[in-house]
Amino acid sequence: MTQTPELESLTEESLTRGLMVLAKLDSDLARILETLGPPPMWQREPGFATLLCIILEQQVSVAAARAVFKRLCEVVTLTPENFLTLDDVQLKAIGFSRQKILYCRGLAQAMPKAGYADATGQLDLSKLQTMDETTIRTELKRLKGIGDWTVDIYLLMVLQRPDVFPKGDLAIAIALQKLKNLATRPTPVQLEEMTQHWRPWRAVAARLLWHYYLSNPK
Repeated sequence: MTQTPELESLTEESLTRGLMVLAKLDSDLARILETLGPPPMWQREPGFATLLCIILEQQVSVAAARAVFKRLCEVVTLTPENFLTLDDVQLKAIGFSRQKILYCRGLAQAMPKAGYADATGQLDLSKLQTMDETTIRTELKRLKGIGDWTVDIYLLMVLQRPDVFPKGDLAIAIALQKLKNLATRPTPVQLEEMTQHWRPWRAVAARLLWHYYLSNPK
């Protein structure tokens, strides 16, 4: 059964097609592609561990978040049940902030059959693949600590949706400011407006901008 365009996932083939379309639409994106080559797919495994890692990445460097995540995985085999066995002292020693302890514990408690009396079972991540973007956004944002950026990254890297654009991403704002020689860093609202003509390949454009950002030390 063929999926609707909104539910289609990026593949290597469609990524290439999207890059060709974007290169024709925007000469600056074409320059990135010509200079640096195609960006990585940056694909992540679906599920609790990945979403927890994305929460850790909120408002910190990816390297710092990955270091905390690595220490966590050295302490427990990461499942919702195992995460809920760790107390605040243990999580702080791993590198969790008080706020992210709250967010990640809430996520673990929301998983189906988390095995605890206070587990709500309200979020089945396995069902997101067949949901449209609006429904996914509503489902995930019910949890404290999950906002649009976290949802965008999950949609873009895990579900591989082709037209998701994380307008709240700092690296993308910095990359676009430099690429377009803008006097000031564009706001999320401005980024949303500036990227409309990249539809329906904005997730491909986001990958190009990250590619550019990572190749241009600040």
